Amino acid sequence: MDNELYRALFDPTAPIPSTWPHGAWGTLLLFLIPVGGGIPAGVLMARDHGVGALLTVFLYFVSDVILAFVFEPVLRALMFLGRWVPAFGRAARAMVTAVQRSIGQTKPRTGVLGLVLVAFGVDPMTGRAAAAAAGHGFVPGWGIAITGDLLYFAVLMVSTLWLDGILGDERYTIGAVLILMFVVPSVIRRWQSRRSS
Repeated sequence: MDNELYRALFDPTAPIPSTWPHGAWGTLLLFLIPVGGGIPAGVLMARDHGVGALLTVFLYFVSDVILAFVFEPVLRALMFLGRWVPAFGRAARAMVTAVQRSIGQTKPRTGVLGLVLVAFGVDPMTGRAAAAAAGHGFVPGWGIAITGDLLYFAVLMVSTLWLDGILGDERYTIGAVLILMFVVPSVIRRWQSRRSS
């Protein structure tokens, strides 16, 4: 593996490897393989290479659709194996417990808005798992999860571009947005937990 790529995979402050493609293709790859800052880096790369905002949102949507087709078989396999292999059953129950804790309640929300907020506040895979627990199939479940994730992406995209205009340094911008990416979801989860109590 290329040393630059290896470093970028494990160090969000590392620059994007010099061999990384540019433009729309490079942006899509950054959304799929979050090296060198992932989403904020992809947004800045898109802007710097003339990829418009709507195309950038579309590329992120495409990355979520690809994620759906990669993650869904894993989710289905774990559910199937959980019936026959006790260790997988325990892992599945631990995942459900983690989802329930992350959304701060004893039962997963079955309302669409509540499930969208799970994907917005945690991640699309957790949103899909919560939607599956609420009885939503592949298309509606991923539709809910992707909607929440696209809302999250829109907030990150606007924040990244706004902060870059203020800070004027892409490294500081990416660092600030990465910190916000971890802080904001935990604040939302706490708010949801207090609201449901």
